[in-house]
Amino acid sequence: MEYLLQVKIGALIGLLLLTLLFGFIPAKVKWFRDTNGTEAHRIVLSLISCFAGGVFLAACLLDIIPDYLSDISAELDAQKLETSFPLPEFIMAAGFFTVLILEKMVLSFRQMRGARDERAPLLSENGHGHTHSGAVTTPDLESSGHHVHVDFQAHSPFRSFMLFLSLSLHSVFEGLAIGLQSTDSKVLEICIAILVHKSIIVFSLSVKLVQSAVRPFWIAAYISVFALMSPLGIAIGISVMEAELAAGALIQAILEGLAAGTFIYITFMEILPHELNSAGNQVLKVFFILLGFTIMAALTFLG
Repeated sequence: MEYLLQVKIGALIGLLLLTLLFGFIPAKVKWFRDTNGTEAHRIVLSLISCFAGGVFLAACLLDIIPDYLSDISAELDAQKLETSFPLPEFIMAAGFFTVLILEKMVLSFRQMRGARDERAPLLSENGHGHTHSGAVTTPDLESSGHHVHVDFQAHSPFRSFMLFLSLSLHSVFEGLAIGLQSTDSKVLEICIAILVHKSIIVFSLSVKLVQSAVRPFWIAAYISVFALMSPLGIAIGISVMEAELAAGALIQAILEGLAAGTFIYITFMEILPHELNSAGNQVLKVFFILLGFTIMAALTFLG
């Protein structure tokens, strides 16, 4: 086996193991799953969520969208397709609206079935008031003049799934970039950058899944599948290189655009609004969003 192929296989195994390690930390550590902790515990979890929001914002603006625009422009030039219509941006918009339409269809279907969550106010007991969104109001806090809502249903399982799907698709393309390299030094360079980048991303994804109403089995399944995506991309790239094929680049670029549109929706309609619209520690939340963004921006700059 030639040395370049050995390096690529090593990168494949390293990406798989490290992604699993960082992904299962929030999923397996009880502290992250505890929704009945102290106020300080909830604040810390909220700040970690804000940090994850900054990470996803940077991934969206500094990684996924630029990669896609670069790839689609190269492919349009290669295909000699010239148009005044902003086709790359339109493809991203298609991804955005696909998720919006799917989500609203799912929510409408749940409302038509009369899900138990919608009937929660009729079944409330033990002195706890429940809102239709699953927010819980604590009686002794109310009696002291404070009105605190802890919205455990804010992160919908559907949005978490779409976040997982868009990140997974992007991970395949990242792995593909490794698999298609022709020099071992370039493979190592890209692999190290992706290892650092993906470790932070999968940790943030795991935090978001834990905060959603997603069952532990499915969280483990999401993390495992997500961990396999970059290795899958590497394997596809190795296969293409070994078979000396170069077809499908335009389809890949279009899929990247749809994934980018999906990620725009999740970032700006789910992750950031949830934290910024909830009361308390607003300046601190913005600081942690900036911290997550800055770390990812620094990694992008250095990479």
